Amino acid sequence: MAKFYSSLTEIKSKLDSGAETVEKLVAGYLHQIKANGHLNVFNEVFDEEARMRAAEVDSRIKQGTAGKLAGMVVAIKDNICYKGHKVSASSKILSDFTSIYSSTVVERLLAEDAVIIGRCNCDEFAMGASNESSYFGPVKNYADNTRVSGGSSGGSAVAVQAGMCHAAIGTDTGGSVRQPASFCGVIGFKPTYGRISRHGIIAYASSFDQVGPITRSVEDAALLYGIMAGTDDYDSTLSGEPVNMKPVLADNSKKRIAYLQESISSPGVDAEVKTSLIDYIEKLRRDGHTVEPVTSEYLDYLVPAYYILATAEASSNLARYDGVHYGYRSAEATDLTSTYKKSRSEGFGKEVKRRIMLGTFVLSSGYYDAYYAKAQKVRRLIQERTKTILNEYDFLLLPTAPEPAYEIGKGETDPVRSYLADIFTVQASLAGVPAISLPVGNNSKGLPLGLQLLSKHFSEQELLNFSEYFLKL
Repeated sequence: MAKFYSSLTEIKSKLDSGAETVEKLVAGYLHQIKANGHLNVFNEVFDEEARMRAAEVDSRIKQGTAGKLAGMVVAIKDNICYKGHKVSASSKILSDFTSIYSSTVVERLLAEDAVIIGRCNCDEFAMGASNESSYFGPVKNYADNTRVSGGSSGGSAVAVQAGMCHAAIGTDTGGSVRQPASFCGVIGFKPTYGRISRHGIIAYASSFDQVGPITRSVEDAALLYGIMAGTDDYDSTLSGEPVNMKPVLADNSKKRIAYLQESISSPGVDAEVKTSLIDYIEKLRRDGHTVEPVTSEYLDYLVPAYYILATAEASSNLARYDGVHYGYRSAEATDLTSTYKKSRSEGFGKEVKRRIMLGTFVLSSGYYDAYYAKAQKVRRLIQERTKTILNEYDFLLLPTAPEPAYEIGKGETDPVRSYLADIFTVQASLAGVPAISLPVGNNSKGLPLGLQLLSKHFSEQELLNFSEYFLKL
């Protein structure tokens, strides 16, 4: 049976004492994956390869030459390229595609002796907040199998939640690491945009996409971030700002913290989510921190601005999947036009087609200025408002999601509900600032709840140090 170790430090102490080996760890995770196959977490498990790599890492540990991640078994989201392995973004249109190169993220993990155990199910092309748009079916929440896992990195979150791996790597476009982490009671971290290379990540919306870790401890999130972050010749959008991550130390120095007034006053926020937020505001005040409400005049514009911009970029990015270059090609195609039409109609799922059409519409002649250009202006206002708040306060505290994990099928009947699940996560994405979702216990039905902290650009160290303290309140 897989053991739920809280951190890699704990695992390494077991490895050093001889109580564990990486081979035993992998065997335990593989057993847990098999025992929980009904959760539909993995699109592919690298069973034999993971066992072989574990033996190699065990050998390097004995020789004293092992990397920083020796002992960490990691799952990757199925939109992260790994040379010689399939990568599908959970879409029919890429269901048989094998990557010819590895993403920078994968290369950096392997270089430090992580063992990659498989690729996780996700919303198709990372478009979704419930993991129900996957061609391979929804991922079920380990806490309640009738509930969604969150999305789009739902498989990655449940893999950690259910002990199928020690940590997982997801991607966060509008909250796709943080929201499923909240629904699954684990930690989800989105760094500043431009900190981790997007080379080898199947693109959804390029000005938003960011890789992030899902873990059981802040310590592990910081470790993975420090290894994955940094400049890369293959991604010109990366910042040249030095990473220089130090070990996480709980920071209990007195801070100025803002919280979003609307997250408490809005009737659309679940009562127990509000109670959780209020409890933590009171705990912080009792501990000597200044915690004050702020309002956002742009709250109603966050989701519309995000979806206009993200779908416009998706329309452009997904144009390459045409049934000609690679991937799925319709058997019914008779000429070039029908190849395009039938391959894309049959290869893409309903939600992806909805977003491509919306993105194409807002970019079309006569509508570009009315929608896309206006959304870019709104994004700038949101960035400036966020910067103003974070110049006055050290952190912004708000719920990760307006409600806990909802029942599978509800998002299918009401897509707007699914879009509104991003109401509290898209601010960090639009502003490009780092954000982290932290587990704060369960509600009365046993469903996990999460709260979110945002901080200034490139302040990952401060955010993670405070997060370590926050979890001990």
